[in-house]
Amino acid sequence: MEFSIKAGMSEHTQTGCIVVGVFASRKLSTAATQLDRASKGYLALILKRGDMEGKAGSTLLLQALPNIKSERVLLVGLGPAEEFGDRQYRDAVAAAIRALNTTGATDAWINLPECTLTKRDIGWCITQAVVASRATTYRFEQMKSKPKKTQLALRRITFGIDDATTQRLAATGLEQGLAIAHGVSLARDLGNLPGNVCTPTHLAEVARDLAKHYRMKLTVLERTQMEKLGMGALLSVARGSVEPPKLIIVEYRGGPAAEKPVALVGKGVTFDTGGISLKPGAEMDEMKFDMCGAASVLGTLKAIAEMKLRINVVGIIPATENMPAGNATKPGDIVTTMSGQTVEILNTDAEGRLILCDALTYAERYKPQAVIDIATLTGACVIALGHVVSGLFANDDALATEVLKAGEVSGDRAWHLPLHEEYQEQLRSNFADFANIGGRPAGAVTAACYLARFTKKFKWAHLDIAGTAWKSGKEKGSTGRPVPLLTQFLIKRASKS
Repeated sequence: MEFSIKAGMSEHTQTGCIVVGVFASRKLSTAATQLDRASKGYLALILKRGDMEGKAGSTLLLQALPNIKSERVLLVGLGPAEEFGDRQYRDAVAAAIRALNTTGATDAWINLPECTLTKRDIGWCITQAVVASRATTYRFEQMKSKPKKTQLALRRITFGIDDATTQRLAATGLEQGLAIAHGVSLARDLGNLPGNVCTPTHLAEVARDLAKHYRMKLTVLERTQMEKLGMGALLSVARGSVEPPKLIIVEYRGGPAAEKPVALVGKGVTFDTGGISLKPGAEMDEMKFDMCGAASVLGTLKAIAEMKLRINVVGIIPATENMPAGNATKPGDIVTTMSGQTVEILNTDAEGRLILCDALTYAERYKPQAVIDIATLTGACVIALGHVVSGLFANDDALATEVLKAGEVSGDRAWHLPLHEEYQEQLRSNFADFANIGGRPAGAVTAACYLARFTKKFKWAHLDIAGTAWKSGKEKGSTGRPVPLLTQFLIKRASKS
């Protein structure tokens, strides 16, 4: 699908469909009022008859309006004007795209409410519209022997802007929207692949292709190299699998050579059985999504590389399977991490923190300005926050605020949870420096507390995306989160450099 920006929609605009909004109580948006005036009150008459109330997400397709050159006009319900904001804007775009794809229109002109209602600028509006459009039309059918042959008619979308003075800002928004959408799609594709295809080796190959295409530096550490580095925690998870583990490092250098990088560390458990602490069989297939943290790192790197963002970023991905076997790590085993600290593994299903802790220690060598790890880490976070927001923990309040703001701007939100020292007591061990679990109470917090023991040398934030990385049920599949949040965080960081 192609996207473009133009100023000045009118009744003379020739397109397959013009999309305008209607607020609750049948109140026309500015663009809709313009069409209504040109059509001699036709839209007002339709609304007066009760064909549409303006309920959020509703749509009404009209054909051959008087004095309007567009073949169709699509009315999109926006809900109450006083409640119209970021989420309502994204939802309106998504509703419009869904409705357009049921028509025969090959091109469309979308002119939804002016950005003043969302208190955002035109660049933000265009970015969000592109991301929402691509997300709505995303399909994963590459593993099907006979993919659906239904071809969507819609090929081109033009976003209407008020005037040419905002053209540059809108163009930047379009560029960022496309880059984020491409990054999200990559993350979704990787998450949706089955575990027998998306192995640690496959992740390394995808990283290699990405690095080659965008001229980034790639390093892939094999088992023997990890052994020399003393990554006992990461390797303990990999012991039961025939698939070789990988530590994947991708370096994007878009900023000054002397500038310290931001490090993104993504959990890459390409399939998680729980190991010897075996998971229940029901819904275990969804454990192919346990590498969504890794997928989000690769998706974010793709997005910032497409933008040529002026910032340095290093992506670090510990990748492995977690399988039961005769040589697999057992509950009660004690391992030595790369940091030299020892860990009593009380539960082999708490494996994400084991691979992340060695990756976080590895990140020290880059002397990063900040580190964010991303992981489908705990079911406890799902219980606490559901599937709406990601859990956020940090050892630096200013960094946490940055991440939260990036989430609000991108619509990919997070919620700040505590990391108080008192919780560390739950990780006590009689036999090692500490254990890898802290019991049922505050499970997401104690998991973050475990990781905090490996982040003393840098500013660090942890995103627990167990509730937001994928959907279950009828809409089962990867969401691509938190690529929008991470990309927005880096856009803002780059603007400050």
